[in-house]
Amino acid sequence: MPIMSAQPKTCRSSWSDTFARFAGKVAWAAGSPVTFGVALVALAAWAAAGPFLDYSTGWQLLVNTGTTITTFLMVFVIQNSQNRDGLAAQIKLDEIIRAVSGAKNSMIDLECLTDKELAELRVKFAAIAVEARQHEEKVEKREDEVNGNSRFKNNGKTPKHPLHGSTA
Repeated sequence: MPIMSAQPKTCRSSWSDTFARFAGKVAWAAGSPVTFGVALVALAAWAAAGPFLDYSTGWQLLVNTGTTITTFLMVFVIQNSQNRDGLAAQIKLDEIIRAVSGAKNSMIDLECLTDKELAELRVKFAAIAVEARQHEEKVEKREDEVNGNSRFKNNGKTPKHPLHGSTA
């Protein structure tokens, strides 16, 4: 069942939606090989023009200003794309948690917790992981003993292979 938003969707896009679409397209294009090639050619042309312009202050200012403005604007565009990608991934994970039986539904929306609450959960799950590893090691050891595996009979050392003397 789709989640309905509290506000009805209008035909007219909001500034936020328009920027999000723009940011997504710009971020996608910025990561393309074509864009890299164009930037490389522009940089090579700028470098090649240096001797003809006597490496003037204006020549240097051109590339410094261009790269500064581009970098400044790309920070916002890329951050917007990353925010949207992160939110989409979080929603997908929340749906998986909700759909899998045995999963803790309390884990949905963890990104909304405070840093202190997240740290407390991290400690709790680290303890659960340590306990699970210890349990798995005990089970593996028992299985090896039942199956006659001599891995644990030689102080934990893997026995030599009977034909060529190397460890198995």
